Amino acid sequence: MSIHRPLRIAHVTATFPPYQGGTGNVCFHNARVLAERGHRVHVYTAASPGEPDDPPGVTVHRLRPLIRVGNAPVLPRLAWLPAVDLVHLHFPFYTGGDLVALSGAPYVVTYHQDVHLNGWIGGVAALHDRTIGRFVLRRAARLCPTSLDYLRHSAISELGKSLGQRVVPIPNGVDPCRFRPGGIDPEVRRRHRLPEWGVVALFVGTMDRAHHFKGVPTLLRALAGLPDVSAILVGTGELVPSYQRLAVELGLGRRLVFAGRVDKDALPAYYRAADLLVLPSETAGEAFGMVLLEAMACGRAVVASDLPGVRSVVSHGRDGLLVPPRNVDALGAAITEVARMPAEARMGMGLAGRAKVEREYDWARIGDLLESLYADVMTDQALRRGS
Repeated sequence: MSIHRPLRIAHVTATFPPYQGGTGNVCFHNARVLAERGHRVHVYTAASPGEPDDPPGVTVHRLRPLIRVGNAPVLPRLAWLPAVDLVHLHFPFYTGGDLVALSGAPYVVTYHQDVHLNGWIGGVAALHDRTIGRFVLRRAARLCPTSLDYLRHSAISELGKSLGQRVVPIPNGVDPCRFRPGGIDPEVRRRHRLPEWGVVALFVGTMDRAHHFKGVPTLLRALAGLPDVSAILVGTGELVPSYQRLAVELGLGRRLVFAGRVDKDALPAYYRAADLLVLPSETAGEAFGMVLLEAMACGRAVVASDLPGVRSVVSHGRDGLLVPPRNVDALGAAITEVARMPAEARMGMGLAGRAKVEREYDWARIGDLLESLYADVMTDQALRRGS
């Protein structure tokens, strides 16, 4: 089914660039590709520090939160969205999803991940997920997990079964023009005083309490047993000082670099400065792994945890390796296996990954899937009005 007129679409997300986060980046590119196709796209999100760099043709409404609990902003303004053809909700978004569901507008939901929180906040979130959260998802015109594998193992697996054909998977994507293959980038290595010809592993991710599941301590302990491998960790967060102390305790010394925040324009060079990317996440808080796509697009092999959703991205033995989560020895062995490969074999893994992202994960292809999804929803709405 194709769309014969431009749609008025509102994307609703808790985070959006310049905030660094996977959900916001997915929303950014969803909105960008739809605007490029002539749709009138508005994004409603929370205001965050930093200089906006919004997609051309997209109107971004950065709303001041009434309060903010962790990474969850409360945005009462969402109760009064203007008239649109369709709302696209990026979930989880506590209170934001509740208001969208009550607005009366037809909406679809991208289900990015389960939420795993500790303490009393975790208890409140779990109660919300079992009650209001289920209502929000059940009422959606379409439920779009980033993979069926993740949905089957998620906290909403039974709900997914009950929705039948209303479940339409929409994966995350990558820009293969910005993230592109190339030889080892020596400038990044020189900047961080790493050996120009040694094996370098890369980690890219937020290192705060909300992303405790990223598995950085497991990675550091694995690297401690690999004296011939250096590593760069890209990202910021309040957990960085504790990770730096652990690195000192493990004797990692100057072969481990905490690079901090890297500008989006400079990030592809970091992938090309590495021989492989490592995603050592430990829980279902990691549902996909966009950094895997970015590394593959740059022609780099990947090592990732064998988690639902993540394993839908990596073809074990072809474009990367999968290892059991929280297993220091297995992670170290996988990094060693890639590090000791002949350069041609490692390059072959990277080229296989590049071919996969061009075939399946280019944002242009995701735009096709979104337009097909919206067309089906609009047809359902028209039939309902005519009945």
